[in-house]
Amino acid sequence: MVSAAVFTGIGVAAPNGLTAPVWWKATVSGESGIRPVSRFDASGYPARLAGEVPGFDPAEHIPGRLLPQTDHMTRLALAAAQEAFDDADTDPARLPEYAAGVVTASSAGGFEFGQRELEALWSKGGQYVSAYQSFAWFYAVNTGQLSIRHGLRGPSGVLVTEQAGGLDAVAQARRRLRGGSRLIVTGGVDGAICPWGWTAQLAGGRLSLADDPARAYLPFDAAARGYVPGEGGAILILEDAAAARARGARVYGELAGYAATFDAKPGSGRPGGGAAALRRAVELALADAGLAPGDIDVVFADAAGVPDLDRAEAEAITSVFGPRRVPVTAPKTMTGRLYAGGAALDLAAALLSLRDALIPPTVHVTRLADGLELDLVTARPRPHPVRAALVLARGRGGFNAAAVVVAARPHLPAR
Repeated sequence: MVSAAVFTGIGVAAPNGLTAPVWWKATVSGESGIRPVSRFDASGYPARLAGEVPGFDPAEHIPGRLLPQTDHMTRLALAAAQEAFDDADTDPARLPEYAAGVVTASSAGGFEFGQRELEALWSKGGQYVSAYQSFAWFYAVNTGQLSIRHGLRGPSGVLVTEQAGGLDAVAQARRRLRGGSRLIVTGGVDGAICPWGWTAQLAGGRLSLADDPARAYLPFDAAARGYVPGEGGAILILEDAAAARARGARVYGELAGYAATFDAKPGSGRPGGGAAALRRAVELALADAGLAPGDIDVVFADAAGVPDLDRAEAEAITSVFGPRRVPVTAPKTMTGRLYAGGAALDLAAALLSLRDALIPPTVHVTRLADGLELDLVTARPRPHPVRAALVLARGRGGFNAAAVVVAARPHLPAR
C-alpha cells in the first residue's frame, strides 16, 4: 500500500501578511494587501496596483552572504521555507543524506535581479555585471537555493506552468515521496514587481487598470476587469505519512488527489478547452482522491478576474457540483494573483480551513455576473465544517490543475 503524503509545515510570504499566522489572521478578517506599487515608480504605467509583501527586511531572515546573490522573490522563498521547517519541527540534517528534496514552481525567475544587472551592463559595461546574474535570474533558482541552504540532496525539480505551478509542484513532490523520499519541500514563491517584470505582465493584456484597490480585482463579479498581480506565496513541507507518524509530527492534512489537463490548441478544432478541460481536471482529481463531488466542502477557485475565464471556471464548477451546491472562495482577492505562488498559498488556506472549520472570504466582490450560479463566500468568513477541500489553478498557455486536500486521517495526530 502506498503511504499517504501529508503536510506538516507551512511558511508564508503574502501581501497581506508575512508569516503564516499573520497572513491567516488577515485573510479571515478580510484584510487586503493590494495597494499602489511602492517597489518602483509606476505612475507612468497604465496599471499601478500590486500586492507587495509588507515589512520584509531580508537581512532579518537570511545570511548576509546570500544577499548579493539573490533576487527579492528568492529571499522571500528562503524566509518562507525556514518558517515551514520551524513549523514542522523538523531538520533535514537529521534525515538520511538523500531522503529529503525540494520541488518548487516558478513563472519567470529573478526579474528584478536581472533588470538591475542589465542596467549595469547598459550604463557601465560588462565588468560591472554580477557573476551571480548567471543563476539569480533563473526560473529554477528557488529550488537551487533552498536545496543548498537546507542540505536537501534528494530529488529536486521545478515546474513552470504559471499559476497552475503551485499545484503541479506539490503533485511532483508526492510522486517523489512515493518513490522513496521521506520529506519534500514544495510550493512556490514568485514575483516580478519591477519595470521589466511589469512591462512583461502588461503585455499579457489581463491586468486591471483600475486605481481603486477595492474595485480592481473582482473575479466572478459583474464589474470584473482583469486581475492585480502580486508577489509571494507559500512553501510547504510534504512528508511521507509513515515517516511523519514515526517522528510524532502534527499534520495539517493529506494531499489526497491531484490531476492536470491541458486546453486544446486554439483553432485546432479539438474539444477540451476552457470549462471542459478544467472540469476534467476536477473529475480526475476527485477520482484520484476516491471522493465524490458531495464529499467536497469548499472549492478554492482560480479566479482569473477576466470575464470569459471566470465564466468558464464557474461552468466547470457547476457542471461537477451543481448550481450553488458547494461553497466557493477566492481569498486571492486580498493578495492579487501571485503566479507560481498563488496556488501554493491557496493550498495553505485550504489546510487552515480544514483545521479551523472556517472558509475565508472573497473580499470586494459584491454582485455576481449574470448567469454565474456559484455559492461564493464574500464579505466575511463562513464557519463551516471542512473535511475535504478542492483547489483549482489555471496557468496561461492552457494549463489546468486541481488538488484535493483532506483532514488528517484518524491514525495521524491533527494540529
